[in-house]
Amino acid sequence: MSILRTEEPRTRRSSPPAPPAPAGGTSTALHRSERRWAALFVAPVTLGFALFAVLPFLFSLYTAFTNWNGLSAPTFTGLENFRLMMADGYFWQSLWNTFFLLIGIPIGLSISLVLAMAMNRRMPGRSLFRVIYYLPVVTSLAAISILWQWAFNGDFGLINQGLALIGIDGPNWLMDASTSKPALVLMMVWKGLGFSMLLYLAALQSVPRSLYEAAELDGAGSLGVFRHITLPMLRPVTFFLVVTNIIGGSQVFTEVNIMTPNGGPEFSTATIVWYIWQKGFQNLQLGYATAMSLALGLIVFVITLIQFRMNARASFSVE
Repeated sequence: MSILRTEEPRTRRSSPPAPPAPAGGTSTALHRSERRWAALFVAPVTLGFALFAVLPFLFSLYTAFTNWNGLSAPTFTGLENFRLMMADGYFWQSLWNTFFLLIGIPIGLSISLVLAMAMNRRMPGRSLFRVIYYLPVVTSLAAISILWQWAFNGDFGLINQGLALIGIDGPNWLMDASTSKPALVLMMVWKGLGFSMLLYLAALQSVPRSLYEAAELDGAGSLGVFRHITLPMLRPVTFFLVVTNIIGGSQVFTEVNIMTPNGGPEFSTATIVWYIWQKGFQNLQLGYATAMSLALGLIVFVITLIQFRMNARASFSVE
C-alpha cells in the first residue's frame, strides 16, 4: 500500500523592490542642461582670458626673439635682443631707478600705519580726516602729477616757497639729478597713503579686543602690546600691501612721463616701464622692448615668490 505525500508549495523569498528608474532619463538630462548653461556662462570669461592674456603672452614670447618694428613682419634673431639688453647701460640705469623708487614702500607703509592708529581713536573730525587722506587715491594720476610738477618747480613751486619761509633755498627738484628721484618718492608716498591707511584701519578694527584685555591683565606696556599683538595681527595686510606695492611700483610710468618727459636730468628718473615704452613706441624697437618686458616680469615674479615664501614661514594663527 503506497502512501501518497502531498508537498506543500514552498514560499519564495521576495527580493526588495528595485527603485523606480527615472522616467525618460530626467536626472541625466537635467545634469546635461546644467553643464551646458555653466559652460555658456564661463565661455565669455575663458574666451576673453585666452584672447587678451594667453595669446598675447605667447606672441610676446616669440616677439622677444625677433627684430620687429610693429609695421613689417618680425624677423627671428635668436638671443640678440637679450644680448643687447645685457650691454645696454640705459636698461640698467632705468632698472636701478625703478628699484630706488621702491624705497617709498616701507616709508609709506610706516606713515600709513601711524595714521591708521590715529584714525582708529575717537577724535573730533575723524571722518573728515579719513576722507581727506583718501582723496588722492580716487584722484586722476595725471592731474596729481601736474600739480606736483608745479609744486616742485624751482622758481615758483609751493615747496620752495615753504622752505623760503624758514630760510632754506630749495633746489630745482625735477631738474637736478640728485633730487629728482627723492621728489618722485615723496609724491608716490603721498599718493598711496590713503589706500594703505584704509586697509590698516580695517585690520586694526578687526583685532580681537580680548587680546588687548589679556595683555593689560598681564601688565604689558603700550610698546609691548604694539610689538606682540598689533604688528603680528596686521601681518596679512602688510604682506598684501608689500606685494601689491612692489608690483605697482615696478610699473611706474605716468608720473615719470608727465613730470620728467625726457627721463629726467642724466636719465635719473627713467623707470624700466618708461624705457620700454620709449624703445617700443618711440624708436619702434618692439622686439627689444618685449624682451625687456619679459625680463621685468621675471624679476617681479621672483621677488613676489620670495615674499610668499617668507610670509609662509612667518604665518601663525590665533586659536
